[in-house]
Amino acid sequence: MSEALAGYGLAPVYLPRPERAAGDRLELLTALINGPRFDPLLRGTLLEFPPGHAVVGWTCAVNDCPRPRGQRYGNDLCGEHSQQWTHRADGVSRAQFLVAAAPLGPRPQPRHRPGCRLCPQRPSTGTDTCLCRRHQRRWERSRWERPGLDWEEWLAGEMAFPGFGECAVSSCTILSCTPRQLCWWHETAYRHAGRPGGVELPGTWLRDYDSRNRPTPVTVGDPAAFRRWCVLAPSPYLPGQLNLRGLRPLARAEIAWGLFKHTEGDRAKWLLCWIQSMINAAREQEANSLVDLTGHTLAPHPRRIVKEMLGELRLIYFTPADTREAGYLDTDHFGVRFPDRASYFSLAGITQRWLRDLAWDHLAGRLRSPDCPRSGSPFDGLRRGCVELSAFLETDAPEHGHDPALLREEHMHRFVADQRHRERHQLPSLGVHREDGRTSTVTPAIRKNVLDAVRKLLRTALEDGHAERLGLDRRFIVAAPAGGGQTSTPRRPFPDDVARALAEEANLHRLAEHYDPNDHGLRDIWEVLIVTGRRISEARLLRLDCVTRHQGLPLLWHDQTKVGNYDAAIRIPEVLYERLLERRRKTLARFVEGHGRYPDSAERAAMALFPRIWRNPSATQAMSYAWFGQHFRAWVDELDIGHYVSHQARHTMATNLLRNGAGLHHIRRYLGHVSERMSEHYIKIAMTDLDDVLNSVWVTGPGAAQPGEVLSTGATGMTREQAQALALDLSRRSTPAEGGFCTFQPVVAGGACPFNLDCHNCDKFVLSGADLLYWRRKREQWTSIAERAPDDTTADYLHQVFAPTARAIDGLEKALAGIGLLDDALAMDLRGPQDYFQRIWATAFRATDLATHHDAEDPAATGGQDLVEDIG
Repeated sequence: MSEALAGYGLAPVYLPRPERAAGDRLELLTALINGPRFDPLLRGTLLEFPPGHAVVGWTCAVNDCPRPRGQRYGNDLCGEHSQQWTHRADGVSRAQFLVAAAPLGPRPQPRHRPGCRLCPQRPSTGTDTCLCRRHQRRWERSRWERPGLDWEEWLAGEMAFPGFGECAVSSCTILSCTPRQLCWWHETAYRHAGRPGGVELPGTWLRDYDSRNRPTPVTVGDPAAFRRWCVLAPSPYLPGQLNLRGLRPLARAEIAWGLFKHTEGDRAKWLLCWIQSMINAAREQEANSLVDLTGHTLAPHPRRIVKEMLGELRLIYFTPADTREAGYLDTDHFGVRFPDRASYFSLAGITQRWLRDLAWDHLAGRLRSPDCPRSGSPFDGLRRGCVELSAFLETDAPEHGHDPALLREEHMHRFVADQRHRERHQLPSLGVHREDGRTSTVTPAIRKNVLDAVRKLLRTALEDGHAERLGLDRRFIVAAPAGGGQTSTPRRPFPDDVARALAEEANLHRLAEHYDPNDHGLRDIWEVLIVTGRRISEARLLRLDCVTRHQGLPLLWHDQTKVGNYDAAIRIPEVLYERLLERRRKTLARFVEGHGRYPDSAERAAMALFPRIWRNPSATQAMSYAWFGQHFRAWVDELDIGHYVSHQARHTMATNLLRNGAGLHHIRRYLGHVSERMSEHYIKIAMTDLDDVLNSVWVTGPGAAQPGEVLSTGATGMTREQAQALALDLSRRSTPAEGGFCTFQPVVAGGACPFNLDCHNCDKFVLSGADLLYWRRKREQWTSIAERAPDDTTADYLHQVFAPTARAIDGLEKALAGIGLLDDALAMDLRGPQDYFQRIWATAFRATDLATHHDAEDPAATGGQDLVEDIG
């Protein structure tokens, strides 16, 4: 097996009789191919595919056009439609051309050169006359000698000539065109191959021998070499046909089974020329199986075909027990396929057999359990822990750790110490490497995950009895510690300069042009994130018809799968609405380019707005997170603004919402959180903003003529005229008091209170949203006093005294509920002692006092009153 294909997982089977492996596989495939489920179209050695086949393409891209497409890569139109596309009108897109183009009728001649109309044993020249070379030359000479010669009259006077038989190439079904017994296609291939065997004809054989009905002398230098070339020579590509002749039986059966499996489900189209190229390579190398193909000799598309076929063959060649022996795990054996992941999961990095088997059993148990993970991340974490432990035991354990009975407690202690040492000094891992070959650095998170994975695996083995069966010392298992707690630091919102850089038009244009040159929607996904604050999965998994208008408002419909909230809608700006409409048009155009038609209603409902590129003909699979993350990180690195991730756009959105007066319950509903506790992780920086919003909600106090009347709210704001009429300005016209604010201007300016600090009975006293919890406690205290009154008269009197205060509290609750901040006010007690002594805006100075401490020429001395208003 070649190195290029070794990673496909089709390793040799460990059987008592290895010589029977190929025979057993052929018998298995033959039974499956002869079964009732197998498509009869794929049986045999010459496979004929009808025009418009779902997954095997060879016809024109124009819908219902049966003519063959060009053989060059990227040319998916027939000859006539190619000319129409070349001479199209200016401004016509490819999708518009494919929809408007009319399908053509089938060619008047078969897919390959037919026999001569006069002598069927000889192939025609491929011209409109359908004559062989000898009759074509006779017709041209007769027409030159006798101008005006009637075609039918000439045909009637001609006779048939004997043919040269079928082509000597074992895989070819075309008639020979020369005494060398090669067809027109293999004559060209024979010359390009350097004429192996030295089969030569006289230079004028057609004129001197064939035209005179004389036997043509053929000289052969090496008959064996010529016969070998005839066996290994490639077969020509014929539109609509696959030629499997000349292949070894097992290889032919594997290709037939791979074609059948490819027709199941939503698979990308395979061009017949790609498949035939792979078949020719297998025939040329005399491959017993697809495993024997030399990967580097195949073009990219045939190589991908081989890889997919081998993946399907793994499932029938190997049972789960066989994969355990071979050192890998196939999730398809358990009916599981993780998103954006292959089914092949290698455990080859674990060199100790006992440890690899423990890992396999543990992962297989997870796949069979009801709580099977939704992604492959838990599997990656456990494999990494086992690889790290395996690499350590290889270098620091008796017999390299292959005998579990020799492992002791000190070996586990040294492994843990080694991991912590690598974490502290930022050293590379022992056995884990990146895709580019570099070793990954051990971070606190990696060290924690490695230790947790090792501990979980070994403790499970101890509970299941596997450890006792292996002879693994219990103290070795118990010595494996937990990874320990890890400080979870929430992401910060984007700083202002970073936010401007990530939203600047020039940088966004760079993101689209440089990192997404084929325009698959990288910039659109990012703009959805920064405008709406959605999760990355919610943005990239948007469906095609995700934007609509309801009563004139543009809405974005999406699935919040993390919290189980499906088909939720949020309002979006017009600019984002228009951008997503344009993305929908581009996605539909790509569908038309691949199918030659627009999708029907069922196909449209299942389509993704950002479909992935490969193996996605129906456009139902969205772009992967890895695709977006890779290009986004490269773009941020190019901007040189520091290390930032796309999820911080969500934190920025939450902070801005709270700063503009939204409550935690509003943020929870908008961002799709399960609880407000989850929302608090996003808005820690804005808690002082919530304080200011609650303080700006004012109602008249119990001493006013109408207690509880709303004076100002931070949500709606006030005009300058309203503020002057009420003489209320939070930043300059008030000072804190017990349970509220005093608006009496002499007191605000620093003077003594003429009302003996009787705030609760003063009409200058107002309540704020931050004081609600304080007054609720007061109301509970007064109610308790009234209930303990000695008689009803005293209780009624107390209720009358407290009635204005109750009306003020009710008015404050209504004001807070009206702007959605009632729950926040009840959840936060902002009236602690520090609120009166540590807030800058609570500090006030007299203008006369400030003036005496400044020079008379100081500008501040002449504007003392303004300074008081600015800082008081």
